[in-house]
Amino acid sequence: MTPLTKGTKENGLALSANMKGALLMTASMTSFTVNDMFVKLLGEHLPFFQLLLLRSIGATALMFLLVHRTGTLIWPGNAKDRWLVLIRGLAEMAAAYFFLTALIHMPIANVTAILQALPLTVALGAVLFLGEDIGWRRFLAIGIGFVGVFLIVRPGSDVFSVYSIYALLAVVAVTIRDLAVRRLSPDIPSLTVAFAGAFLILLFAAAGAVGTDWVSLRPMDWLWLAGSIVMIIGAYLFSVSAMRVGDIGFVSPFRYTGLLAALVIGALVFREWPDTLTLVGAAIVVATGLFTLWRERMASPDDPGSKE
Repeated sequence: MTPLTKGTKENGLALSANMKGALLMTASMTSFTVNDMFVKLLGEHLPFFQLLLLRSIGATALMFLLVHRTGTLIWPGNAKDRWLVLIRGLAEMAAAYFFLTALIHMPIANVTAILQALPLTVALGAVLFLGEDIGWRRFLAIGIGFVGVFLIVRPGSDVFSVYSIYALLAVVAVTIRDLAVRRLSPDIPSLTVAFAGAFLILLFAAAGAVGTDWVSLRPMDWLWLAGSIVMIIGAYLFSVSAMRVGDIGFVSPFRYTGLLAALVIGALVFREWPDTLTLVGAAIVVATGLFTLWRERMASPDDPGSKE
């Protein structure tokens, strides 16, 4: 095999991995957003921990059947991987609490717009904690992106509330979750990682439900609950797989597909539409994220200056 042929095949494999990661991330974000719709509908009259526990029971049970049937319930033998699975699960638990609480009390498009900062925070986290290298242009883009987040949140304005802070804390939690997945050994099954996260959320929901006054579910609630369970399982699996396939700089910006889904669902289902400043802020965040993607693709390993 000539060097040219070998290089071409390697580039083709890399492109295939990136495209697979992009498709998985798109599927994950769409599943998360549809799940958010069901949760928001249920949250209009169900107590939070009742809702979370019912969804967690169904999701964890179905996920256990999956890992048992496929034989992928494998506890990591490496201590580092065990800690990473635990950290990832705890971050997932924190993200579920902060995000779902914000979702129930905020317009779906607004809270989703705040989460669009994730590609920026993950890229920054990869530099700070994983030793990845980016140049000054991408650092500048990340800073501008955070200005966009400020326009969405707007402390002191009518759109700002404690639930805006909850949404920001969810961003931090999901960033930790995704960075932990990146450090896992490749031989740890994605189903095992997803099941561990779902199980920790189940334990958290059960503890919170102890002091909750439960209410009766309506017939439609059962359909919404079933839809939420199916969507969240798909979202977990797609999310774990996406962050383990392809370049993090290529895959992460495809989270923006979730914002498109949230805008459509908000308008059609909840009759909500973000105000102009929120849309401007979301556009800035998306644009800076796409810029970091472009710089990542333009960067050449043989040209350090191109990584600026």
